[in-house]
Amino acid sequence: MYRQLFATAALAATTFAQNATNSTTGSTGSSGSLTDLLGATSSLSTLTSAVMGVPGLASMLGSLSNVTILAPSNEAFEKFMETPAAAALTSGDNAAISALLSYHILNGTFPASAVTDTPAFVPTMLNNTAYTNVTGGQVVECVRQGDNVLFYSGLLMNASVTTADQNFTGGVVHIIDTVLTIPETVSNTAINAGLSGVAGALTRARLVDAVDSLSDVTIFAPNNSAFQAIGSALPNLTTSQLASILQYHVINGTVAYSSSLTDGMTVPALAGGDLRITVSDAGVFVNSAKVLIPDVLVANGVVHVIDNVLNPNNTSAEPEPTASTQLPAFSGASTVANLGGITSGIPTPSATVGTAPTPAAGGAEDTPAAGEATSTPAAGAASPMRTGAIGAAALFAGAGAWINV
Repeated sequence: MYRQLFATAALAATTFAQNATNSTTGSTGSSGSLTDLLGATSSLSTLTSAVMGVPGLASMLGSLSNVTILAPSNEAFEKFMETPAAAALTSGDNAAISALLSYHILNGTFPASAVTDTPAFVPTMLNNTAYTNVTGGQVVECVRQGDNVLFYSGLLMNASVTTADQNFTGGVVHIIDTVLTIPETVSNTAINAGLSGVAGALTRARLVDAVDSLSDVTIFAPNNSAFQAIGSALPNLTTSQLASILQYHVINGTVAYSSSLTDGMTVPALAGGDLRITVSDAGVFVNSAKVLIPDVLVANGVVHVIDNVLNPNNTSAEPEPTASTQLPAFSGASTVANLGGITSGIPTPSATVGTAPTPAAGGAEDTPAAGEATSTPAAGAASPMRTGAIGAAALFAGAGAWINV
């Protein structure tokens, strides 16, 4: 099955090489070649066999410079081959193979010593707009927890560095214990993260395609408890009113990762009006909502899970940092158990969701379940998902290009 998976990469290699052109310049160090490094590392024998089996792929990868390669170990591939993502890739999706490979290569050389306990969001070589609408390339989050260096990808899936700082002429290789997960669209992430309130509200407001197609967004996504807290008001909202509420949770044109949120900053919401950020020892707040889970990477930016639904007609709502829960921003609304009926028809999660990183002091809380989903996600990473920026015509045109390579 490994051979089938990476044989497909032969068709995708030229496409990947074209995307990698900008990273092939610069000085080279005194280390050996990438081929030499792979051949001498027994824990990368699966990756080595796959790369060597694709004509020209090893030399193309070896020609890169100023990059960091996150190389999945043999055990990482064994885990990956049991997931739905592997099954999808072995079906012959050339673009998915290229996207996954690109997502494991970081722009820049980052030794393990450069990773701190403050999260950093590093652009990768995944810039195919079929898979990402993030300017400069989709990112991975890198952070140190104690002695461990971790890389977080889509759905909060994390990979630990098992062997660091394997130098080659073009940069450095870190061996990781898990294949990275390409961030999915906002709507798919909401479903798989158990944020059924968000998924249902987007569907009812007819905003799924619009939100998935935006570029460079930050979304503050209420968890299910937040929707329950105003559940009595939800059935009475018109489509337009619900859309306005949801748009007030979106910053368009700016990907504001947690490391860029500072106390007192204000940012314009898509619906109009400003969102106000408060950072204290108790955590990070947007208006009166507390950030419970920061930095859920999505195809077009980042999602921060919050404990309150924001109200565009109550922009002065302020947090109570010492309170265990925040008061709803909608006066007169009361709690209902079924999220006001907005989750009807929303599918159950189909992928595993990881656990958010343990924050540094003053950061958001570590919460393992984004939406307190009642269903159990199926085991395995999610398949690479295309963004809303590609249609059937583009897909067939792309397929023709690969066939003619």
